[in-house]
Amino acid sequence: MVGAAAASAMFGLDGPIAFHSAAQAKEPKDFKPFHTFKVGDIEVTMVYDGFNKRPLDAGFIKNASVDEAKAALKAAGQDKDAVYIPFTVTIVKTGGKTIMFDASTGAQLAPTAGRFSDNLKAAGIDPAKIDIIAVTHFHPDHIFGLMAKETNAQVYPNAQIVVPRAEMAFWNDPAVFTKLPEGAHGLAKRIQATLPTWKNVTQVEGDVEIAPGVRALPAFGHTPGHTAYVLGSGTSQLMVLSDTANVTSLFVRNPGWHIMFDADPAAAEANRRKLFDRAVADKAIVTGYHFGMPGAGTMQADGKGYAFVPVS
Repeated sequence: MVGAAAASAMFGLDGPIAFHSAAQAKEPKDFKPFHTFKVGDIEVTMVYDGFNKRPLDAGFIKNASVDEAKAALKAAGQDKDAVYIPFTVTIVKTGGKTIMFDASTGAQLAPTAGRFSDNLKAAGIDPAKIDIIAVTHFHPDHIFGLMAKETNAQVYPNAQIVVPRAEMAFWNDPAVFTKLPEGAHGLAKRIQATLPTWKNVTQVEGDVEIAPGVRALPAFGHTPGHTAYVLGSGTSQLMVLSDTANVTSLFVRNPGWHIMFDADPAAAEANRRKLFDRAVADKAIVTGYHFGMPGAGTMQADGKGYAFVPVS
């Protein structure tokens, strides 16, 4: 199991992540365990896994002051002294397939997260019947749900696991340890001991179809291989943005702000603006891993930034 120090380094932090206990942290709102809606013929279910709370300090946004960040949180009616980062998994049923995008924290990060398994059951989705798991990138809150905590055994051995080739290449490069702080070495070792050895993993590269009507959409920057996915077309289009942006009140409203978790902030910003503009033009429904619940909505241009309007 990778501890907080390794996870912190993975997220681009110099020090440990401040994981708060359930008693210390307070939910930003009363999120429901799941939310189901349709985009054309696609049935979409957003499943809530919980959240992490971290202090709002000078390092969280690299190119904005703490006062600016506090003002943005206050304008959104949120706690201005801390940041609540929710975890929300997108699952779709389309073309006779059940496809899950990323796999939750696996109850292996913040103690205020780890509700995915129970909430998936509440949503009436059998994990054994998930056909494809499309991974967006290898940050632990997205992939730890693929592997058992103590043994690294596969949680979804019968699913096809689709991963971006660029992401796999980065983490499995023998030289990766020279590029990472020591605290992240354990995480890299865990990735190398699991995903490359599993027979049900398929690597994809570029703008390609991973299933009928489901395309990978490279959106590098957050990580070397960060990938979004797009389903359907026209006004019946769903875009799974993953970590193209973090919490909406900060990074959708201010797309030029650079979060500490982005490996290449300039590339992340360029792809964020590109995908947001596409979502606006196509009138697409978008989902974000850290958008909270219901976790899906539309994008609207709003001055120098964007507004996120949740689905009803």
